[in-house]
Amino acid sequence: MRIALTGSSGKLGTVVARELRAAGHDVIGMDVVGPRGPSFVEVDLTDYGQVVDALGAVGDRHDGVDAVVHLGAIPAPGIRSDIATFHNNMAATFNVFWAAVRLGIRRIVYASSETVQGLPFDTPPPYVPVDEEYEPRPESVYSLVKTLEERLARELVRWHPDLSITALRFSNVMVPEDYAEFPDYDSDARLRKWNLWGYIDARDGAQAVQRALEVAPAGFDNFLIAASDTVMSRPNAELLAEVFPDVPVAREFGPNETLLSIDKARRLIGFDPRHSWRDHAG
Repeated sequence: MRIALTGSSGKLGTVVARELRAAGHDVIGMDVVGPRGPSFVEVDLTDYGQVVDALGAVGDRHDGVDAVVHLGAIPAPGIRSDIATFHNNMAATFNVFWAAVRLGIRRIVYASSETVQGLPFDTPPPYVPVDEEYEPRPESVYSLVKTLEERLARELVRWHPDLSITALRFSNVMVPEDYAEFPDYDSDARLRKWNLWGYIDARDGAQAVQRALEVAPAGFDNFLIAASDTVMSRPNAELLAEVFPDVPVAREFGPNETLLSIDKARRLIGFDPRHSWRDHAG
């Protein structure tokens, strides 16, 4: 496929671009900054005119794309003011979705967020492992936008039944260089309680994108995307007893198994995380 990748210069985007190209796809990166060349277009996603033009054609670089992977956004709460985060991220996503629909692009995969599950869990989760079955619980403006984006996607596929939009609720994205810090987390269970001690290796994040591009049917769906393990060496039972002693346990899980359930992603798109920080532990 020829794929437009927004946010191609970001932490996850650079890995997604590399992995999709390695899989044989033609990737056109789109971001506010990036390497000059035939596979990158500088685009301000908050400007609809730029977005529709870049997705439709760019000189001799491409004459249209088969799919859009939308990762471009202010990537977390607290980086910019709440109003700047809302205006940037909501406009960018609406522009990308709307331009794709208008251009006849019928396959969109985009970055939602684990934050819609209720992070930073100052209010405890309803049960563990958490999954996609309970209603979103946004606790920040950033997360509120992610929740609204999912509702936007649901309505667009209702209007256009042949449209496929997949929301990937990525956990905290990590690359191998980040793993040296992980052993320090064991000293305080509350350091990483905010997302139930979860993470996702960027390479496995790219795998989830590729799987969704290849197999997601028409319609909308969302998937939690996390590594198969936690960031902790300490067992889940000990962590939960210390931090969330009253949270119901919905099913059995392994000592270090992720508490951000990836069962749905495994079942419906064939997601199979292959990378763990433990492989890099000294």
